[in-house]
Amino acid sequence: MSQVDSSNSSLNSDVEVAIAEMASRVSNRGRWGAEDVLGTMNFLNDDKRREGAGLVRRGAAFSLAQGFNSDGPQTGWRQRNNPVHTMLATGLDAEFGAQGLPHGWGGADDYIVTPLQASTQWDGLGHVFDHGEAYNGRRASQVVTSDGDLVTGIETVADRIAGRGVLLDVGRAIGSDGELTDGYAITVDDLERTIDLQGERSAVGRGDIMLVRTGQLSRARRDGWGTYAGGAAPGLSFTTAEWLHGREIAGVATDTWGFEVRPNEFPDAFQPLHQVVIPHMGLFIGEMWDFDKLAEDCAADGIYEFFLTAAPLPVTGAVGAPVNPVAIK
Repeated sequence: MSQVDSSNSSLNSDVEVAIAEMASRVSNRGRWGAEDVLGTMNFLNDDKRREGAGLVRRGAAFSLAQGFNSDGPQTGWRQRNNPVHTMLATGLDAEFGAQGLPHGWGGADDYIVTPLQASTQWDGLGHVFDHGEAYNGRRASQVVTSDGDLVTGIETVADRIAGRGVLLDVGRAIGSDGELTDGYAITVDDLERTIDLQGERSAVGRGDIMLVRTGQLSRARRDGWGTYAGGAAPGLSFTTAEWLHGREIAGVATDTWGFEVRPNEFPDAFQPLHQVVIPHMGLFIGEMWDFDKLAEDCAADGIYEFFLTAAPLPVTGAVGAPVNPVAIK
């Protein structure tokens, strides 16, 4: 599915009208007060963190991060390049050079230059606007300036994102050989079918972090990056916005570059689901997460819920940030 299905009456073919109508139905503006900066992370409270911690049974841990290196998927589109890692001091300097340190002390240092959304990351609430409006009805120009996000910078959730995670392995549930084809729009029916197949403990609700595996990363890992960073991809349908809102989840992450289906479901559109769920719903979106090892384990033991810790790197004023999510079962 790459364009609006004219038989689907829930989807207006005019993208401007469809976005406005959907935004009015899922808006959380003012829900937590005029000064709120947390959006759906308000749902992830201390009780949810205790619930998540209680899911640890075996202690098996799975990193859900891709690598941050020059072999990543970025192609320079939207000025996003792969991370550049450079050594400032090496073992050669310590062994053969003069580091100017006493009694044989030597060391190595390095630094990295990278777009904050080059690999596994969270989108913050200052990442996307709708007609110049940011989350909670603020003017975009007063939220994000050349100094960064002055209001909803990613550091505001640095201590919040830990709790119950749930993997919905849609690729394995309904795809061919565990993968969805590029351009496949994941519907509410697909999500609920996956939950039914995985069992009732896969149901997602208030304060949960929902992880959606499409299998596209598995394919890119096997066949090469291609257009993984920005090209055609399976992803959530625009029509899932009300379901996401009604479930009151804290965040959703996918194994794709853009979270929603690409090409988008409207002709000549660009990420309309982002335009609804970030500035209106205040939903946190994770992208380019790696679920493959976790998915194999979940399929083996039939348990798709776990304790998830996924704090972003607290770059002050950032509109998105790298993360090394860890699922513990």
